[in-house]
Amino acid sequence: MSDVADDRRDTPRDPIELKVEYKRLNTFFADYTRNISRGGTFIRTDKPLELGTEFVFALSVPQLGEPVRLVGRVQWVTTTADATADKPAGMGIRFVYKSDDERVAVEREVERLMHAELGEHLSGKLLGRR
Repeated sequence: MSDVADDRRDTPRDPIELKVEYKRLNTFFADYTRNISRGGTFIRTDKPLELGTEFVFALSVPQLGEPVRLVGRVQWVTTTADATADKPAGMGIRFVYKSDDERVAVEREVERLMHAELGEHLSGKLLGRR
C-alpha cells in the first residue's frame, strides 16, 4: 500500500476544471445579472477549494453549443461549519481575464443571448440599462 501523505509526482498535476451546469436559462440569467457581470460568481459546495486557487470555470448554458470557459480564482470561502440558511457553504469566485478584450467578448456573448431570449426591453432592465 502506498502512503497517501507521500504524494510526490514526476510531472505536475493537470489544472482543475469545474463545471457548473444551468438546466434552465432563467437561472443562468439571474446569476449573470447578480454576479457574473460583476466579474465573479458563487459556487455552492460543501468542499470548497483553498483560497487563491486558480482553475478553469466552465459554464454550461442552454442554447450555447459550447460551455463558456473562464479562469477563476477563489476569493472567499464559507465552510459547512460557518454556513447558515442565509449564507450557504461554498466559495466566491473572481474571474481572471487575460485581457479587457476577453472580458468584453464574454459579456457581449451572454448579453446577445439574453437579448435573443428575453427581448431588448426585459434584458435591458435586467442588465441595468433602461
